[in-house]
Amino acid sequence: MSVATNMLQEAESDENFMGQIIMGDETWIYGYDLEMKRQSSQWKSADSLRPKKARQVRSKVKVMLIVFFDMVGIVHYEYVP
Repeated sequence: MSVATNMLQEAESDENFMGQIIMGDETWIYGYDLEMKRQSSQWKSADSLRPKKARQVRSKVKVMLIVFFDMVGIVHYEYVP
């Protein structure tokens, strides 16, 4: 409670206070195996039904994206395996 009160007082007294704060966030990024247009095409007769497309499946590629930003934008980002 005391830290929040001190920060509120600092924000009210210093107009540049919010510009000095850097925050961070993280998220998992997954790789996907995409089919090329040529790989998914196939011959069919004019009266046959439209072929079903295979569902896109997550690959084993998985990295964490860590981002640090201030009120202007991104300060630093990094991919972590």
